[in-house]
Amino acid sequence: MELRRDALLRAMEANGAEHAVLYGANRSGSAVAWLTRWPVTREALVVISPGERDLLLVNFYNHVPNAQRMATECDVRCAGSRPMGTAVEELKRRGASGGSVGVIGPLGYRPHGMLSECAGRVISLDSAYTQLRLRKSDEEIDWLTVGAGLTDSALEALRHEAKLGVDERELGNIVERAYAGQGGTTHIHYFGVTSMDAPALSVPAQWPARRALRRGDALTCELSASFWDYTGQVLRTFAVDAEPSGLYRELHTVADAAFDAIFARLRPGATAAELVEASAMIEEAGFTTRDDLVHGFVGGYLPPILGSAGRTLEEVPDFTFEDGMTVVIQPNVVTRDERAGVQTGELVRVSRDGPVRLHSCARGLLAI
Repeated sequence: MELRRDALLRAMEANGAEHAVLYGANRSGSAVAWLTRWPVTREALVVISPGERDLLLVNFYNHVPNAQRMATECDVRCAGSRPMGTAVEELKRRGASGGSVGVIGPLGYRPHGMLSECAGRVISLDSAYTQLRLRKSDEEIDWLTVGAGLTDSALEALRHEAKLGVDERELGNIVERAYAGQGGTTHIHYFGVTSMDAPALSVPAQWPARRALRRGDALTCELSASFWDYTGQVLRTFAVDAEPSGLYRELHTVADAAFDAIFARLRPGATAAELVEASAMIEEAGFTTRDDLVHGFVGGYLPPILGSAGRTLEEVPDFTFEDGMTVVIQPNVVTRDERAGVQTGELVRVSRDGPVRLHSCARGLLAI
């Protein structure tokens, strides 16, 4: 926690911010939890100044006792009915009037206006914060390993408990029960169910449907369980009570090959362009992708966010991977008409000794 705060103070100085405000609301705003341990509930702000103890402002009032037990490196108070107004009062007490104040988080228009009336200059530190989250410390990897294990438990539960007649809502119940009793929380669980003989869905859906599993279906999933804000991610495809069709076998063979090719290149010094180039086999096989090919993960949806060689939504960034970064490799190989597709992939760590799987669950085209 001390290293994190020191790193943030250096980022503030480098960007010309004399003070900073971290903001989160409605369970969003990872910087608050990263610096204080408090997972944002309704609304939370952190006021930071060199030489001063950090102040965490929390709403609702009944959430304050819990926050005080968890956020032991800072003072904790209720944010009140005007949270930014409370933060501005503290900033003025610290001599910030007319000075420069950095901001991290999804600050709304009105609170930003209140802060601007106090500060001479408001500086966005979002990009600087993102850079701080790219490389994971050894302690973070330890916690992340727990989150990955909880996610593996979810996949194994799905593999063994899903059956004919179960719909997507019940699939969510199956995976959550696998980790909730161990202290895990849900980041996401997305499911997609379609017939392998007459496919009409190439990627998992964000909201569950009442569509029940039938013999001959393909089930794709994307699962992420968290240990605090340290989250695993696995993506898999199941054939339901039937042998995979020829199309789905071919799609998955290409997806597995793309995963392996990208994984083999993922080491310190590798570039984003190299990983995109490694996916060229997808288009060469006559397929394409619909989901991201690779993205940074844990601490946010982090760069680089890459599409496959034939589906780059924007210019491939000038990005070089470093030791300690964690990324999800997830080639969602689909037919060109986007009616059929498979998911495969997982969270991996970039290491000097080569890429490291953080998950231990089975790979390949699985069966229910």
